[in-house]
Amino acid sequence: MKKLKDMLPFLLVTLFSFYLLPLFIKDTGSAILILLIIIPVIGFVCSMIYGLKKPFSLFYSVIVAILFIPSIFIFYNSSAWIYTVVYGAIALIGSGIGAYISKNRK
Repeated sequence: MKKLKDMLPFLLVTLFSFYLLPLFIKDTGSAILILLIIIPVIGFVCSMIYGLKKPFSLFYSVIVAILFIPSIFIFYNSSAWIYTVVYGAIALIGSGIGAYISKNRK
């Protein structure tokens, strides 16, 4: 439970990117920009900062992937399922890099 509480600020920022940014999608170009650039960058930065502050956790990336699933039904169609894996992988990589940097600083 404490682990989840530590993740909460980072997960909230990611959650807001999953559910607020799609409101700005107006056409294919903006959808591509948001889905392929903005959301992944936000997710990567949040997970990297999480990795810098906390020990590496596979659980974090799984939660990120799960948080994206409802947005598929709200904003997208079934072709967006792949982003669940992509955003989870980005969170895994970001938190791994952050944890690695943190470990080597000490």
